[in-house]
Amino acid sequence: MGLLSLAIWTPIIFGVVLLALGRDDQVRTVRWVALIGSIVSLLVTVPLYTGFKLGTAAMQFVEKAPWIERLNINYHLGVDGISLWFILLTAFINLIVVIAGWEVITRRVNQYMGAFLILSGLMIGVFCALDGMLFYVFFEATLIPMYLIIGIWGGPNKIYAAFKFFLYTLLGSLLMLIALIFLYVKSGWSFDLAVWHQLRLGSLEQTLLFFAFLAAFAVKVPMWPVHTWLPDVHVEAPTGGSAVLAAVMLKLGAYGFLRFSLPIAPDAAHEWAWLMITLSLIAVIYVALVAMVQTDMKKLVAYSSVAHMGFVTLGFFLFNDLGLAGGLVQMIAHGFVSAAMFLSIGVLYDRMHSREIASFGGVVNTMPKFTAFALLFAMANCGLPGTAGFVGEWMVILGAVKFNFWIGFGAASALIFGAAYTLWMFKRVYLGPVVNPKVQALKDINSREFIMLTLLAITVLYMGLYPKPFTDVMDSSVAELLRHVALSKLN
Repeated sequence: MGLLSLAIWTPIIFGVVLLALGRDDQVRTVRWVALIGSIVSLLVTVPLYTGFKLGTAAMQFVEKAPWIERLNINYHLGVDGISLWFILLTAFINLIVVIAGWEVITRRVNQYMGAFLILSGLMIGVFCALDGMLFYVFFEATLIPMYLIIGIWGGPNKIYAAFKFFLYTLLGSLLMLIALIFLYVKSGWSFDLAVWHQLRLGSLEQTLLFFAFLAAFAVKVPMWPVHTWLPDVHVEAPTGGSAVLAAVMLKLGAYGFLRFSLPIAPDAAHEWAWLMITLSLIAVIYVALVAMVQTDMKKLVAYSSVAHMGFVTLGFFLFNDLGLAGGLVQMIAHGFVSAAMFLSIGVLYDRMHSREIASFGGVVNTMPKFTAFALLFAMANCGLPGTAGFVGEWMVILGAVKFNFWIGFGAASALIFGAAYTLWMFKRVYLGPVVNPKVQALKDINSREFIMLTLLAITVLYMGLYPKPFTDVMDSSVAELLRHVALSKLN
């Protein structure tokens, strides 16, 4: 078993063990097993970074074994500079979510913790898969634990939200399955992504494949106008579910564009880039304006996620190094910042059982330590220089200006809207006098919450102040992907 298999199966095995610990008198044991499992799952991913060779776009830590030999389906894993950081991000967010739910979750604790650990392993599998069918299995399997997390531990309309989440993402993926089968036949009965990347496909074939993949990945990102499931799901999902959904699951769709849409259908990607750029700009500007009028904190941050992910898809279809690398950096940064935003809202919700902005005001007077963290995360959500939220957006804006000044101008204007809705929410919730007696009775964060928020604050500041380790890893893979797409266009 190689490092990638360890990264995938360690959390899944711990998750299965947790499901076996089902009695109510085992809650303390369940929590400690979940914590140990999430720490071990993070530690086994660290050698992937320390042993990663810079300066090459080749797949590393490759594992390959027959899975379904009759259909030529292999258990084929590998990572490059595009996928490496998402494996570490997934394992890190999983640890944070376990800490966040330590005292908050009081029923079916083993199933809650087990679902998150299994989900973590499945998402890492998506980022490692180099076999088309293996990718599809992991990609679809992530729906099951998240569906259960929303449907069991969610809010009053949890069943509606869980079904909406499942149906939207499953229906989009059916077209992708048809595309995978077509490529399997076209390539001479192979599911190997490397073989697919070398296929010479006609214009019509590429266009049909591009839109088949778009149906699956656009819903997952989610791109405008197929984003409407996300706010409903975030509002009903438990805090940990919202954190994982925003931090990692949305990235599965964006990652799919880089593994399938761009390298397999490069001509169609160039031809339809105007559509992707238009949809991305609408998400960046229009959805940011929609966020301004929200009265529920979770809904506001959910819409802001759609806007921030708009920067990602915009960067990918500019076809320059700044845009593509900026999109990747934005994905990682959004993982840290969005998780921090949702977990901060969760801290307030655990005390007040309300997410309505109007229910708060003057929280700084009763929770000064927590407000300091909330301010840092709000600034990162605005894209303040020195925080993780700035680096990726700035790179994408520079890439957009390089591509077309007015597209860059439109993307840059979204930073103003982002600052507007985030600071408006911060002012209404945290500043001013205390009006609500419930706010007056609030107690500041405890040591568990302090540790959780400190870990997130460190990552947000580290990435903002020193993004070099992130960009160094991805540079060669980004350059190779752009070379492949440009070469296909010339041919």
